[in-house]
Amino acid sequence: MDLNEILHAVRALDGVLVLAPDAGSDFPEISWGDFFFYYAPDGEVPLNTQPFATIVTKDYPDDAASRLDGVGRWRVNIHVGQAKVAALTQGGSTDLAEADVIRVHPVYGAFGWVCVVNPGERTEAEVRELLGDAHEDARRRFARRAGS
Repeated sequence: MDLNEILHAVRALDGVLVLAPDAGSDFPEISWGDFFFYYAPDGEVPLNTQPFATIVTKDYPDDAASRLDGVGRWRVNIHVGQAKVAALTQGGSTDLAEADVIRVHPVYGAFGWVCVVNPGERTEAEVRELLGDAHEDARRRFARRAGS
C-alpha cells in the first residue's frame, strides 16, 4: 500500500476534503507535503474540528519517534477514539519506527489516535477499514453539529 493508494481511497469517500499544503501556500512550511483529511461536504476546511486522519511525510520537532526523515518513509494517522486504541495496539514491539504495524500515535494517542508507518501487507486491510470508520465518525459528528 503506498501513499497514493491511501489518497485515492480517501478521496473516494463522500464529502471528503483533502487539504494538501504546499510550498507558497498560506499554511506553515512544516506542513508542506503532508495531507489532512476532513469530512467537509461544503468543500471548506472546518474551523472547529480536527481532521479524521492525516498523512505526514517528515518528522516534526515534537514528533520524531517514527523516524520519518528517512527516504520513502511516511505515516498515516487515524482517529479511532480512545476506547479503540488499546484494542488495536496490544502486544508486540514498541519500536515506533517499525513499518507496517498499528501503533498508538506517539503524540496524540491519549486523544484516540493510532498510526502506521508505511502501511503494507500486514495492515493494509485494517488501515482501509479504520479510515472508513473514521470518515463515518466524522460524518456523524458533522450531522450532529448541523442538527440533522
